[in-house]
Amino acid sequence: MDAMPASFVSKARTAFNSAAAKSERVLTDLKSHREEEEQPTRNHNYSEGVNEVKHQGWRTAHIRKKQEWQTKLNNLRIGRRKEVDDQDKFEDLTMAIPFYDANLYILKAKQEQEAKESDVGYLVETLNAVDVNSIPRASIVKQLAVAIKAGKGAKTMKDFIAPSGNSSPVKEKGGLTLSAVKSLVLGEQEDKLGFDSGDEKKLVSLINSLFNVDGNFLIRMIVSDLGSPSNRVSFTKDLHAAPPDSFVVKLAEVIGSFTTPRRMALFWFKVVNELRRFWDEERHIPCIPLDENPDLKSCLVHQWLQVINCCLDRRVRCIAASEALDAAISQASSGNEDSDNSEGMGSPVSLLYAKNSTGELVLRLGAHHQVENLTILETGEAVYAPVTQDGPLLTEDLIKETEELVLRTGSMGAGCSQLLSDMQAFKAANPGCTLEHFVRWHSPPDWTENDTSSGDDSSPPRGQLSIRMQKAGNLWRQLWETAKPLPAIKQTPLFDEDLAVEGILNSLEDIPAAELFEQLFVSLVALGFVMVEPVISTNDDLSKLFFECKDYVVAICEGGAVTDKLDDLCQVYETVEAMLLRPEKVLRSMKQTEKSLSGVNGTKQRFKRLSFIFRGKEGNQKRVPSETEQKCMEPAPAVFWSF
Repeated sequence: MDAMPASFVSKARTAFNSAAAKSERVLTDLKSHREEEEQPTRNHNYSEGVNEVKHQGWRTAHIRKKQEWQTKLNNLRIGRRKEVDDQDKFEDLTMAIPFYDANLYILKAKQEQEAKESDVGYLVETLNAVDVNSIPRASIVKQLAVAIKAGKGAKTMKDFIAPSGNSSPVKEKGGLTLSAVKSLVLGEQEDKLGFDSGDEKKLVSLINSLFNVDGNFLIRMIVSDLGSPSNRVSFTKDLHAAPPDSFVVKLAEVIGSFTTPRRMALFWFKVVNELRRFWDEERHIPCIPLDENPDLKSCLVHQWLQVINCCLDRRVRCIAASEALDAAISQASSGNEDSDNSEGMGSPVSLLYAKNSTGELVLRLGAHHQVENLTILETGEAVYAPVTQDGPLLTEDLIKETEELVLRTGSMGAGCSQLLSDMQAFKAANPGCTLEHFVRWHSPPDWTENDTSSGDDSSPPRGQLSIRMQKAGNLWRQLWETAKPLPAIKQTPLFDEDLAVEGILNSLEDIPAAELFEQLFVSLVALGFVMVEPVISTNDDLSKLFFECKDYVVAICEGGAVTDKLDDLCQVYETVEAMLLRPEKVLRSMKQTEKSLSGVNGTKQRFKRLSFIFRGKEGNQKRVPSETEQKCMEPAPAVFWSF
């Protein structure tokens, strides 16, 4: 007791004196109320004879009034007791606060930080201030992992954000206090809203930054490996991720910065709406290649965005080709036959004429350029390659659907339609041509030139079709006979760009939640590894562990076990982040791990070492890898399991 601090004794004495004073006041009040209660009784005895003469109704009213007064007095006493108890509790709490000041301060700081991070304005400022040399934070990667787990039960993103409507916190939690139910109801309302009304302008600013073509939003300084220039590309392809400098990676970092999966999903729909607006305004999506076929080694979302940009370029080319063809026909109809102007590479505006078998000049339609060393065998006219229709843009999902269709129906697929379209365009560009001329241009291996070493060099070279082309019922010959001379721009489109993009935008809205967040998760992890590798590879002590982590991630992604190994992948990413930010701490952990696992060899040593580093020492030393884990981690045993 002597060792107790003086401040505590002083506060205890103050509290005791205060309680004693309050008790004395309560007793005084009670005594005065009792005297007032006895006064009507004395008056009643004094006037007893008079009261007996009074009317019975007056007496009843008097008693009723007295009872009401006594009830009020009792309530007053109870209220005073409650006030004293509340004040005592308050003083006791005041005395106890100094012992928990540190904890309360930490809790308050944590709450303030969470509120700050949930603010959209703070998020925008943070993302705009990202260092070009920094990798995405591990907390963002973890948030995407949380979203993957949350989205497992949703078939589409719309289902993911739709309220269930089957349960109510008030009905299910009827036994809770009023304040608890109120908190649940308010939380449910906040979850339904997702964003506050004042967040709209901030979200628009964030969208504008993300879609700004000329801005420096989330631009990362990615250093290429001089020893292996294709190393960065091959790693992202192994993970089936988006390229490190692509729009999808930026989007992954933005979405992962939101504090709840619902907010992440709501922002995704805002992005899809912006993509739709870009298509309507014929604007390219930033950080997505232009006019390139989809990269089937990247994630599906990146492939879809590639198709959108490619369709924009095709639309522009289609309009230009149509205008050029109309101008050529108009000029030809006016009688201007400038046949000398026929060498315009890639420009169908030129008026090109060819002689048919009767010697009549016929206008070439849809000619693109002259083919070297090829002439019409009968007339000697130059052969021109036509402007052909672009083939369909096949993404990973469309290829799978096409294969299933061919196997189920036995159809030839789109190849037959493409061949017929090319034949019609070739006939329009080369009046008087035959199937032999088309085969020489389209499929040279199916044409064999005759030996002219001993013949007359002045005669045009002759040859013959291959055996398969000469067979009866050959598909090429059947199509050639039905083909009409028609420029590609006037043909029925083989690939409808508007329909394709509309289908992609709908697919982006209806994509399964877990599938979307998984693609964003893997793409962001790939960016971190690509940025760290040039820095860590120069450190002999850390490079070995880094490449072990890299091989581990590749094995998990190639094995299709991302969803099952989310926690492990997050721990791996944290380890890589620590290598970059706190290399000394990682080196100390490595040394401790080597000492702890010095008696273990082979596969178990490898697995235990990674488990120690990724998950921590405690609770993992007795764990043996399961057969599934070993299979998932054995694609490259010579590299992955070697020390």
